Amino acid sequence: MRKIMKIKRYIYALVLSTLMFSSCSDFLDVQSEGSSTTTSYFQNDQQAIDAVTALYKPLHSETSFGRNLFWEQGAACDVVWGRTRSFNTLATFAYTGDESPLSANFDLFYQIMARSNWVIQQLLNKQSSTTLTDIETRSLGEAYFMRGMSHFMIAYRYGTNNQGVPFVRYEDYSDGYDNSIPPQQASVMDNYEYIIEDMDNAIKYLPKFEDYADDDKGRAHQAAAVAYKAKVYAYWATWDTTQWANVISMVNSLENDYDRGLASSLSDFFSSDYTNFWNDEYIWSIPSEGGSEGGGSEFPGVVLENKGWGYYNGWGQFKPSYDIYAEMAKDGAENDRLKRSILEYNQEFQFWGESRKFYSASDIEAGFMINKYMDPFKYADADEAGYVNTSGDWPTARLNFPIIRFGEMLLFRAEAYLMTDETDKARTDINRIRVRSNLTPLADTYTPTMADLYHERRCELAFEFTDHLFDLKRWDRSSNTIIKALADEELNAHPRVRKYSDRSNPESTFQIADYEDYTSKSVYQSYMMVFPYPSNQITKSNGKLTQNEEY
Repeated sequence: MRKIMKIKRYIYALVLSTLMFSSCSDFLDVQSEGSSTTTSYFQNDQQAIDAVTALYKPLHSETSFGRNLFWEQGAACDVVWGRTRSFNTLATFAYTGDESPLSANFDLFYQIMARSNWVIQQLLNKQSSTTLTDIETRSLGEAYFMRGMSHFMIAYRYGTNNQGVPFVRYEDYSDGYDNSIPPQQASVMDNYEYIIEDMDNAIKYLPKFEDYADDDKGRAHQAAAVAYKAKVYAYWATWDTTQWANVISMVNSLENDYDRGLASSLSDFFSSDYTNFWNDEYIWSIPSEGGSEGGGSEFPGVVLENKGWGYYNGWGQFKPSYDIYAEMAKDGAENDRLKRSILEYNQEFQFWGESRKFYSASDIEAGFMINKYMDPFKYADADEAGYVNTSGDWPTARLNFPIIRFGEMLLFRAEAYLMTDETDKARTDINRIRVRSNLTPLADTYTPTMADLYHERRCELAFEFTDHLFDLKRWDRSSNTIIKALADEELNAHPRVRKYSDRSNPESTFQIADYEDYTSKSVYQSYMMVFPYPSNQITKSNGKLTQNEEY
């Protein structure tokens, strides 16, 4: 049996579509759009399932975890864009806020917040007069989780200690939300408090992962909410270092209360084998699939070599830089983590049922390809066999595509230990990551620093949606001089690549050179930690939304 949550393409009744996709579609719209009649909803479990499905579905889109969130990573030095785009300002810190990936994600996450608000409000209203069913109770927890997750995605990318982001809870209005413009919070720390409250409510109403039937695995669950709390506290610690203690507490809970741990290898975690989907390291993901009805995240096909050497319509849009290769190679040029994460010229790999030597003859030259998501592509007739989507126009693949995994949580705890002078405990957590990839552990006599944390987090989580760029941005504000210097160095560097004498020859020679696109990069300044708000949102707010400083 396929152990994947069934996200079906439901056809909604007209009033539900109007309510969830129109009246709340622009969260900051100054114009009131009236209220919709909702008395006919949440009358049975299927309606609750349908409403929550509308919260999950946008995460599968190209706008979010399919591709567009990752364009922001061009401003760090781990990836280069394999193909020219019209928004190079995302890679050069010349932000406008109107770049299509930024503005689209701003709209999307506020849409999810608004839809979640509505579900929460309706189910709380129903709960006040009757007992919710188990499905409705779970749905309420899922809505709290999705509101908190979406709120976090906006808060840390737009909010500072001096100015938060707009947010409102519909349930705070005794007569129902009046469609007024959500207030801009005084500080992002106020936003973080709201997010923590939502995750606590999610934990109250959600089941544990182990309590889900196979068809529902992939839904939000208690441990996923705890993990988001850990991540919120880590970002909160940028402004209030006492929050590191909460990071430690949350990761301890994941281990002790929810039995989270590490998978036996990265290959197991990034496997196309269904039996590996729900391993100990899993926390939250986008369960993805191939075949004729494939769905989930398209990212595996987005990073595949353009046209897939004639076998498949890979898009070739994100490629590793020489810089991340060199950082990983510090652990030895043949180390397991490097080979599992990056394909380099002349490296052997399995593709469409045959052994190949890697080369890249298309796109802007980088000399490398991301290897983490390649397992589904190794099978003969991978599309017809159900491992890869038969349509290269939506190149999903059979992977439990990670959003949060326990490896990241260990590194957050290690960071918290370092920032609170518990270096022995930090070394233990770092070594668990290193030993899993057969890397030499840090010696018992060695005192780790934030430089070790920088290396491990950068290498272990490379090419995942863990936001390396914002790691650098929050570290640039750190009181720790070591991590601040490392972050500043990378933020101000231009990525390098390998340029080959014969791009079609896996054994050809190369030179290390600057990446040829977006060659001019602004000097990073502290205000660039956050993005500017889209200009249309400033206009629509009628003076109630203040642009971020210096934009």
